Amino acid sequence: MFRNKWKRILIILSLVQTILIAATATSIWTFASESEVIQADAAIVLGTKVIGEEPSPVLEQRIRHAIDLYEAGYVEKIIFTGGITDGADFAESVVSRDFAIRNHVPEEDILIETQSLITEENFRFAGELADENGLSSFLVVSDPLHMKRALLMAEHAGIDAHSSPTPSTEFKGFSNIAPFFAREVVCYMAYVAMHAVI
Repeated sequence: MFRNKWKRILIILSLVQTILIAATATSIWTFASESEVIQADAAIVLGTKVIGEEPSPVLEQRIRHAIDLYEAGYVEKIIFTGGITDGADFAESVVSRDFAIRNHVPEEDILIETQSLITEENFRFAGELADENGLSSFLVVSDPLHMKRALLMAEHAGIDAHSSPTPSTEFKGFSNIAPFFAREVVCYMAYVAMHAVI
C-alpha cells in the first residue's frame, strides 16, 4: 500500500514535469516568431562567439539585422555587447563594432560594453551604457529561439525592451535546431525557477 502510494506520487510528479516542459517549449517556439519592431532609441545586440577578428555566422546575422534596423530609421544607436570569452582574442562587442563600421554605420552611433560573458550581464552593462547616454527604449536583437529568455532578462534588468529577432538563423536542420532549442528550454526553466526562489 505504502509503495503504491509513492508510485502514484512519482507518476503525478513526472506528468506535471512533462506538462511544464511541454508548455515552456511551446511558449519559446511561438514567441520566436514574434517581432515588435517599433521606434526605439537603440538596438541591443546580444553577443555570441567570434572567430578571430570576425563574427561567427550567428553573430553576423545579429549584426546585420541591427544594421538593417539602424538604416531603416528604427533606432538611432546600436549597443553591441559581449566581452572576451574563453579561447577568444577579441571581445565580441569589439568585433561587432568593427564589422558594423566596415558596413557603413558611423562609429559615433555605436556603443559597446566589453565586460559581459553571459546574457544577464549583456543587459546589465548595456543598461549602464544606456543610462550614461540618455537612452531609454530598445529593440533586442538575438536569435529567434533565444528571444523569450532574453526579453525576460531585460525586464528583470529594468530595460524597456522589445523583441526584434533575426529574420533568419544559422541554426538550420533538426540536428542544429534540436540541441539549441533543448538548451533554451532548460535555461529558461532554470532561470524562472531561480528567480522564483529569489
